[in-house]
Amino acid sequence: MESLSCLVLKPSPPTRLFFPPRIPQMALPGSTFVFPFSMDYQLPITTAKLALKPIRASTSAVPTTPSTTSTVTSSPTAASTKKVLVPIGFGTEEMEAVILVDVLRRAGAEVTVASVEPQLEVQASGGTKLVADTRISTCSDRVFDLVALPGGMPGSAQLRDCEILKKITSKQAEEKRLYGGISTAPAVTLLPWGLLKRKRTTCHPAFFDRLPTFWAVKSNIQVSGELTTSQGPGTSFLFALALVEQLFGESVAREIGELLFMHSADDKPRKEEFNKVDWAVSHTPRVLVPVANGSEEIEIVTIVDILRRAKVDVVVASVEKSVKILASQGVKIIADKLIGDAAGSIYDLIILPQGGVAGTERLQKSRILKKLLKEQDAAGRILGAVCSSPTVLHKHGLLKMNTGK
Repeated sequence: MESLSCLVLKPSPPTRLFFPPRIPQMALPGSTFVFPFSMDYQLPITTAKLALKPIRASTSAVPTTPSTTSTVTSSPTAASTKKVLVPIGFGTEEMEAVILVDVLRRAGAEVTVASVEPQLEVQASGGTKLVADTRISTCSDRVFDLVALPGGMPGSAQLRDCEILKKITSKQAEEKRLYGGISTAPAVTLLPWGLLKRKRTTCHPAFFDRLPTFWAVKSNIQVSGELTTSQGPGTSFLFALALVEQLFGESVAREIGELLFMHSADDKPRKEEFNKVDWAVSHTPRVLVPVANGSEEIEIVTIVDILRRAKVDVVVASVEKSVKILASQGVKIIADKLIGDAAGSIYDLIILPQGGVAGTERLQKSRILKKLLKEQDAAGRILGAVCSSPTVLHKHGLLKMNTGK
């Protein structure tokens, strides 16, 4: 038997579900993460504070507009465009890469996702398939305000072995422009390139002993001159917002944090679920995550990645005519299959990620998905939804209130 705690939108007969203990590949063991928006970051496992370096003036004067759907949040200020490079390779940690891209684009940065592989399509460490904007070779002569490396294995090794990326990042450091890495990237990628010299650095705890002892710091975020480093998937939002603050200023970082609902536990105390339901399966749980153009990439990738770490069988299904979808902040994700091909299976849970206006409407208009949701409800199996997606369930008459009276 296996156990999982989840948010439930529909009551079902009293049952109980057990999943095996979550043993994440790259998460910090024994820690529960809270993401407060405070520049004095104080998560479990550390007492370190984050001191951010002063903001430098931009060298670019081209205003930016994220190139995707109406859910995109443009930069809260009229700051000039900041150009950011986020390289990815086979085995890159999808949460770290996607959170970086999403948050930086929300702040107004022009983010280029570049593949260090021969092809643009890259399979991340948790199985999610991402499509880069370009190959790294097209970036060799460009100037970036920030080069930010996601972690993950063997992704960090793939980045390390890319000579073009090494030259780009080394030049970035030489010219005193911002660069950074999260999780395994500081120890596996930046250290062999010689880009951590005389820099206070943190990284994933499993790779901490590779860092120079005197300069290693056990903190969630560490800023040392132009270099910013962080520990792993659970600190990805903090890492991204620290970079936003250095590029755009504290007010922009704070506004983005508020838009992402990054509140501390004190700000948003947890309350008991009104319609709390325990449920059980005697097999590996099977979960369907339907996606559409305009779906929120952070929610897709985070839900899928965490469930797969818990050994759940997750199927990402596109309601579009293609398995390739363009998410709300421009990240390209390849679903496992089309919704029609996924419809022949039974799922213990169907979770709808946020879709914003465009994405939610596309989920709502899918006849196949509507049929699946109604069958799921009729069979007493569980439905879930995030942010704006409960409106899809409401439109289909699937939100039923049990007052307990």
